[in-house]
Amino acid sequence: MAEEDEDAKIRKTMEKRLKALELEKQKRELVRRYMDPAAYERLMNVRVANYQLYSQILDLIISSAQSGRLGRITDEQLKSILMKLTSRPEPKIEFRHK
Repeated sequence: MAEEDEDAKIRKTMEKRLKALELEKQKRELVRRYMDPAAYERLMNVRVANYQLYSQILDLIISSAQSGRLGRITDEQLKSILMKLTSRPEPKIEFRHK
């Protein structure tokens, strides 16, 4: 009985993982249609280096494409998007004299 429950849990986990992988593949194919080859290659490099940033960019591109306000994304445009998403304010150092 416990072994059957364990098998069911494993099967359910595998199904969830397969669905997630299929959704990821569909998203990549959709985004690929809106990107130049160089920009898509850069995005795949971002995927390897920082998956969270990749997901953020993917969602941004998909939402822009669905709203119809997106043309073909070049490598320079992708660089600009990356800079906006990763920029941090310059730390401010103040010296106070006694």
